[in-house]
Amino acid sequence: MSDLPRKAVTRTVKLAALPLGFAGRATWGLGKRIGGKSAEFVARELQERTAEQLFKVLGELKGGAMKFGQALSVFESALPEEVAGPYRAALTKLQEAAPPMPVRTVHAVLAERLGDEWRELFLEFEDKPAAAASIGQVHRAVWHDGREVAVKVQYPGAGEALLADLAQLSRFARLLGPLVPGIEVKPLIAELRDRVSEELDYALEARAQREHAEVFADDPDVVVPAVVHQAEQVLVTEWMEGIPLAEVIAGGGQEQRDRAGQLLARFLFSGPARTGLLHADPHPGNFRLLPAAGDGVDDPAGWRLGVLDFGTVDRLPGGLPETIGTCLRMALAGEAGPVYALLRAEGFVKESVALDPDEVLEYLLPIIEPAEAESFLFSRGWMRTQAARIADPRSPAHQLGRQLNLPPSYLLIHRVTLSTIGVLCQLNATVRLREELNAWLPGFDPAA
Repeated sequence: MSDLPRKAVTRTVKLAALPLGFAGRATWGLGKRIGGKSAEFVARELQERTAEQLFKVLGELKGGAMKFGQALSVFESALPEEVAGPYRAALTKLQEAAPPMPVRTVHAVLAERLGDEWRELFLEFEDKPAAAASIGQVHRAVWHDGREVAVKVQYPGAGEALLADLAQLSRFARLLGPLVPGIEVKPLIAELRDRVSEELDYALEARAQREHAEVFADDPDVVVPAVVHQAEQVLVTEWMEGIPLAEVIAGGGQEQRDRAGQLLARFLFSGPARTGLLHADPHPGNFRLLPAAGDGVDDPAGWRLGVLDFGTVDRLPGGLPETIGTCLRMALAGEAGPVYALLRAEGFVKESVALDPDEVLEYLLPIIEPAEAESFLFSRGWMRTQAARIADPRSPAHQLGRQLNLPPSYLLIHRVTLSTIGVLCQLNATVRLREELNAWLPGFDPAA
């Protein structure tokens, strides 16, 4: 039996509580205002209560509901500050924590997948989970050869729960809109559903992690733990200490933020170029900052980026498409006509649609501004400005954006890029993005 709440009725009731609870609190807020409370005070309390319920329901359900919450937490920097504030802490919790599986369930999975004598594989095994995520939880242990390891155990029934949650959330997409203004919920849920089968397959994850670990072995900037053992529903990898990226976001100094941001951008663009794979789950819970040997935490110059969780990857044998770099380079050079022609050839502008090339360039330039400067400050304010410009139905940018198309082959690249930018804005990091583009993005550097 699974310890996830698997019954459709139970899960539906819990998920339905999100939009219904929001509506109920809105009525409560109206009553407070009639009673003399200020609109600002009521709005803040309303958002705090909604954030608490969001974390409680998504965290309890794990599965697709929690996955949805993790995806949303990356985008909170795009929300207006009065909305983002109360959500920030609640959503960020989803990146590092969730109610754990009972110990008996963990032991049962290990016995079924590793054999009844599974304990002989470990010198030590901690029953209390070190971390819990959307489809599994991680236990710290010592492998029989003395290596410290992380043992990821998949929740029984996780696949069924993921699909059920995401199907239910899709039905509620319109009602969930008020919880996350400025973000299109339905496409996000649809893409998460498309990735379910891959993320549940620990053999695929082990293969992707091994490929990254081999390529980044002895790399001065990126560390990927080695895979120690893999079985169905169980993945054992080397343990990685380090400072969670979420801690740097919450309270890091500016030098720490800048170093973390630079490393994150470097991994985003160098990973596909070097491995042919794009790590497609860039929420802060999947990254650690590793101080260099002998250096203190306060000296981030030698920090390296530790990367976890390769359950979702995009396979890009030639690296990121050259079209992206070429289009970006021409847009920064002001070449409206060639940019428009390339976008049309790649399917970003459908044959049935006719747009003004200059207006398309005007739409793109603010978004690609970080690639133009030698260094760029990714801030929540900048992200909110871009989100508001594109999301406001009255703006020309919104009207033009609705006429553009995102080809299926670019869907995951687009989401990963936006998610990474969201994390950089959470960090408030100054990053030399152009340096990374010149080094790793095909088609961007004219001298290459």
